[in-house]
Amino acid sequence: MDSVFIKAPARKQRRFLPTDYRITDWQSLQPYYNELVERPLNSINELHQLVLDQDELDCMVGEYARRLNISITCDTTNKEAQGEYENFLKNINPHLSPYYNQLGQKILSSPFATYLPQDKYAVYLRSVKKSQEIYRPENIPLFVEIGLKQNQYSNITGGMMVYLNGQEETLQQAHRHFNNLDSKKRQAAFEAIAECRLASKDKLNELFDELITLRHQCALNADYANFRDYKFASMGRFDYTPDDCIRFHEAIAQEIVPLAGKILERHKQALKLTVLRPWDKDVDPSENSHLLPFQNTTELIEKSMKCLRDVKTEFGDYLEIMHQMGHLDLDSRKGKAPGGYNTSLPETNVPFIFMNAVGLAQDIRTMLHEAGHAIHAFLETDLEISAFKSPPSEVTELASMSMELISMEHWSVFFPNTEELRRAKIKQLEKIILSLPSLAIGDSFQHWVYLHPQHTHAQRAEAWQGLMKRFSSAVIDWSGYEEYQNVSWQQVLHFYLVPFYYIEYAMAQLGAIAIWKAYRENPQQALQNYTNALKLGYTRPIGEIYTTAGIRFDFSQEYVRELAQFLMAELEDLYLQNDQAAQARKN
Repeated sequence: MDSVFIKAPARKQRRFLPTDYRITDWQSLQPYYNELVERPLNSINELHQLVLDQDELDCMVGEYARRLNISITCDTTNKEAQGEYENFLKNINPHLSPYYNQLGQKILSSPFATYLPQDKYAVYLRSVKKSQEIYRPENIPLFVEIGLKQNQYSNITGGMMVYLNGQEETLQQAHRHFNNLDSKKRQAAFEAIAECRLASKDKLNELFDELITLRHQCALNADYANFRDYKFASMGRFDYTPDDCIRFHEAIAQEIVPLAGKILERHKQALKLTVLRPWDKDVDPSENSHLLPFQNTTELIEKSMKCLRDVKTEFGDYLEIMHQMGHLDLDSRKGKAPGGYNTSLPETNVPFIFMNAVGLAQDIRTMLHEAGHAIHAFLETDLEISAFKSPPSEVTELASMSMELISMEHWSVFFPNTEELRRAKIKQLEKIILSLPSLAIGDSFQHWVYLHPQHTHAQRAEAWQGLMKRFSSAVIDWSGYEEYQNVSWQQVLHFYLVPFYYIEYAMAQLGAIAIWKAYRENPQQALQNYTNALKLGYTRPIGEIYTTAGIRFDFSQEYVRELAQFLMAELEDLYLQNDQAAQARKN
């Protein structure tokens, strides 16, 4: 499609900092924080200005750190970027926490704090108060060590390569072979990936041990019995408890796991297999070749913009802005870190999307998922301070997962063939059912890990296996590959990089199903509710944001059952259409 000029949001203006100031070292940055700490507060206006000036400073530092992270994930071999990132972690970031603590105290202790507009600032002040409660100066050097070790995980996994059919491929590229109709080629790809990961299993086990020890010590320093409870506090989980998560795990076990088993059993029968192996679960059982929705990332971008514009014009425009500004890095290549993310750039005001596309249908889901995050960032542009633009992941993942489902109504741009479109929709809905037990496994695993910080590698493997048996269908046969299954948790980057950021995917997935259900019934109203909710940023508690979206923040067994029944009804209808089409071809 022809590119047109779209006006990007205005860059955040500096009023406190010099326009041309750039971070070089702590010595040049420190005077600005000193000025804020020492500034007298004699009125509500002065307090408000302090908040705005601190936000300007934090936005500048935040964008600097995020751009460094973009550099080292886009190219894990970039030694210059790695050095600058490590310098930030070691020599700049540790100095920030004491100032954040002092400024938090200054704001909370001011008699004018109660005069800040509570309709927006109540949630912000609540978060500042919690940060004050858990702040401990002795944790600062531990955070530095944790950051450096997290970077090691990206370096290890970013360098993982396999050889298949005489070609060197990234692990993401190797996953394409799981869609091959030849089971031997699928198995070969699985074994190559397993061998590659097993070669690093000891190194990744030891790295995880070190992270657990450091994180547990942070919790003890802050007077928490374990890292789980400390992390719930540091993540600002005001709206639910660890026990609520455990009940949610049980709801998934009762309501979703049996449905996942039915899907896998159907899949096994469609493939005409007596045993379903791990390398069989992604292949399309259709007699046709696997879905290839785009040939290259240029086509992926063009089709994604068209799809999003079909949802709402400005949604596609947002992606075009990012494309014009070079804020999309989508292809998989050697030396690039695994995974995908959207990151906000608080000064530039235009987010950045990172992913590893290899030309499969799952790349469409990833692209539109990250686009949902980006749309959220654009809709928050006019909010006053960055804290208002930083909702918890229960909200941010609602934005992204809802966009996966809403956009699905417009996927014909990727799949103009009716049967291929139907197959893509089936895979999307199956993915939701199959992913919920995996999310319960991941969250349960982290609860166990951090409640038992002295565990051995054998005990960790046993705990993982126990959760796999509880939440995974027995339809998949892992015989002969138990060693790989025991360490398959190592491929979940969240465990290393963002601990406990996992159950939110399941919570938001329920919300996304509810939004899609509403969209099917009244697209215009559902889209307006979705947009209104995202524009709130984090100026309201989670429950109110969900209510604005026209749904409930609820993960009870009854609600899980209700939404699962709706989803399965939609899936059964697609199955029926698919079977009828197959029968028509035979006739």
